[in-house]
Amino acid sequence: MAFFKEFKEFAIKGNVMDMAVGVIIGGAFGKIVASLVNDILMPPIGALLGNTDFSRLRVDISKMRDMTSSAVQSVGSAVTGNPATATPAAAAEPIYWNYGAFIQQCVDFTILAFCVFLMVKLMNKLIRKKEAAPVPAPAPTKEELLLTEIRALLKNGK
Repeated sequence: MAFFKEFKEFAIKGNVMDMAVGVIIGGAFGKIVASLVNDILMPPIGALLGNTDFSRLRVDISKMRDMTSSAVQSVGSAVTGNPATATPAAAAEPIYWNYGAFIQQCVDFTILAFCVFLMVKLMNKLIRKKEAAPVPAPAPTKEELLLTEIRALLKNGK
């Protein structure tokens, strides 16, 4: 029971709740920024560069695999002295170097970081404005009002 009580105290603390709200809002904000990048910003950028989608940019590096496998087969046949033992490489799936996906993630990160920067800047501005606002003087207490009346009576009585 002590474990659950300790967990309840931990989970109800203000910092944990604030963090949970931040994570939820951050997830939603991430989806908004992803949509901004993928649906609004990247299509015109891709059109300007002559490509419709960065994530589809890739280089086929299967040739490297094929060259190394034929080199291994050549060495194997040279070692054994029997070219018949070297079996031809079976057709394998192509291997792609997806550099476009990396570019897309970098653009996503840059825009997300810029949006977070603008949000933090706005929040700091609002906090500074709140701190800079003049604090109204507190209303005088009953004792202060009574003392002020007594002082005024003493001045007039002289």
